[in-house]
Amino acid sequence: MPVLNRIAEFHEEIAAWRQDFHAHPEILYEVVRTAGIVEQKLREFGCDEVVPGIGRTGVVGIINGRTNTSGRTIGLRADMDALPVTEKTGKDYASTVDGKMHACGHDGHTAMLLGAAKYLAETRNFDGRIAVIFQPAEEGGAGGKAMLDDGLVDRFGIEEFYGMHNWPGMPVGHFGIRAGGIMAATDRFYIDITGLGGHAARPQTTIDPIVVAANMIVGLQSIVSRNVDPLANAVLSVTMVEAGEADNVISRTAKITGTVRTLDLGIQDLIEQRLVDFVPQFARSFGAEASVRYARGYPVTVNAVEQTAFAAKVAAEVVGADRVDADAPPSMGGEDFSFMLEERPGAYIFIGNGDSSELHTNTYDFNDDAIPVGASYWVKLAERALPVG
Repeated sequence: MPVLNRIAEFHEEIAAWRQDFHAHPEILYEVVRTAGIVEQKLREFGCDEVVPGIGRTGVVGIINGRTNTSGRTIGLRADMDALPVTEKTGKDYASTVDGKMHACGHDGHTAMLLGAAKYLAETRNFDGRIAVIFQPAEEGGAGGKAMLDDGLVDRFGIEEFYGMHNWPGMPVGHFGIRAGGIMAATDRFYIDITGLGGHAARPQTTIDPIVVAANMIVGLQSIVSRNVDPLANAVLSVTMVEAGEADNVISRTAKITGTVRTLDLGIQDLIEQRLVDFVPQFARSFGAEASVRYARGYPVTVNAVEQTAFAAKVAAEVVGADRVDADAPPSMGGEDFSFMLEERPGAYIFIGNGDSSELHTNTYDFNDDAIPVGASYWVKLAERALPVG
């Protein structure tokens, strides 16, 4: 595997950073310790500018190339936050913080980009500027949008964004990418059902919202199965149901909460409208009333065609073309890197994590064997995007 020799030399050092981050997870915007270490290391590496506090706790490092005739700045982004999960890996470096865990590999993402920053600051074999972007609150907090709202693009003149995420089940030393939608929009819906409560022994005098909810949950599945093209991608999942307080009382109200995942704006609009139409009409057929609130979350992560082809070519330089799937299947998971790709063109790539537990599980761990592959990809991408001469 033709990873860069210098990256391979400090593989163990990068892995040590990663395991330290893993042992001290921080969630959302509370990544104070992690961001502090990132800032310190970027200064030690000799970055030309290090700016903390972008998007509350994000950090940006600017590395100038050997020359800057291009006048271009390319942004490389890693996420820093962990999840509110209790770790069960049994690793020596397992989380030391109760109820918090790096269950998605952001510790590895941060460490790999730090390793690349160290190399790039040493060699500067590119023409222009590289912005290494360390983002808080990817896990539900829209930290990427917060950094954009704080002037990320204009302040640093970023023209393109690139991101990377580890992928369990994909062999180490492999990459996957696709043009167009690669990660889904992540919307939520909240349904409130109002019936008529009463004694559980006399259901004929009530309008039971639990019965309405139970039937509605089944009916909701027809929104995807009978409205969306079977060849398209869409998921509607009910994830919470709340009703009742006692076993001898029929409640007056019930609540249904769920998520919708789509890869196409038209389908996203369709599902939202069908929910708005379906829910109150369905409830009325039982004599109940119902309302629905639809909340749009992260948008679809859309890879630009030109930048995707470029990223796939760079990945092939690192691992070989036979180990790069340039038409990888999309994921119905969400990613707030999508906000950055709405502002500027770029590409988001998956890197193999091997035969590990799934993301967001309490037995997951980032595979340190992927570190030299990912860090080498970042370096090659910077050098190829901004070639000298």
